[in-house]
Amino acid sequence: MGLVLPVALLSGCLWSTRKLPIPKAPTITRTATPEELVARLNQRWDALNSLVATVEIQASVLKTKQGVATDYTSVRGHILIRKPEQLRVYGQVPVLGTPMFDMASDGKNFSLYIPPRKKAVRGPNEVTKKSTNSLENMRPGFFLDAMVVRGLNPNEFYSVAADTDTVADPTNKRLLLVPEYILSVVRRKAATQELAPVRVVHFHRDDLMPYQQDLYDKDGNLETQVFYSDYTDFGSGGKYPARVTIKRPLEEYQLVLMVEKVVENMKLTDDQFHVEIPEGTKIQTLQ
Repeated sequence: MGLVLPVALLSGCLWSTRKLPIPKAPTITRTATPEELVARLNQRWDALNSLVATVEIQASVLKTKQGVATDYTSVRGHILIRKPEQLRVYGQVPVLGTPMFDMASDGKNFSLYIPPRKKAVRGPNEVTKKSTNSLENMRPGFFLDAMVVRGLNPNEFYSVAADTDTVADPTNKRLLLVPEYILSVVRRKAATQELAPVRVVHFHRDDLMPYQQDLYDKDGNLETQVFYSDYTDFGSGGKYPARVTIKRPLEEYQLVLMVEKVVENMKLTDDQFHVEIPEGTKIQTLQ
């Protein structure tokens, strides 16, 4: 049987030809060295001190093993970021415009207040003891990583690979060739020669902008996937994606942020990163 294919090819027997769809290549394909890609990330990150974004947030819980997805009504929200690690996210009840949730983090600890349920949650940003309730293992840091692709730390190492993906255009179903650079960032584990994955950033080569970021936890598990699309100039000093999709495979939920407005480097005060929890509110403490 191993001789059938080469004999058929050489003899011209059993031959038929069929047409395959021809993928369309991009009109522009840019090139960059690994050092240039990292420099672009570092320059953008270094130039950013704060960020304020107005978004529409749509949440879904995905039970992949059961084949069930639950989509929740979208809410209007605001995201405030101040380097190095301060974060504030709050949302409003649809139509009414009253507060639905309010969350703040200083990079080490966070507070979450849910007015409709008269409940609050507090805990460290790092999970010290995992809960059987996967949503209780959720921490606020992924919002920061979703809105901004960080620069590299001095103790991180990187490599870059070039690849070309073939995707279907959703408007006309034609195949498109998408050349990309894949930046892999790793960190050496203490007192070992083992390299632990930190994140992987995918760049489209038509504009050299990040369109996907995969982030890993300290155990090497894929913790967060972020997809960026429809880059728009919001008049804030740089382009930002108008749509951000955040997937959390371990907790089986997804957030889609439709970005309406972005303002860079606005002066933010400490009180803007403080959640006021009324007296008598039931507070749950996470570990």
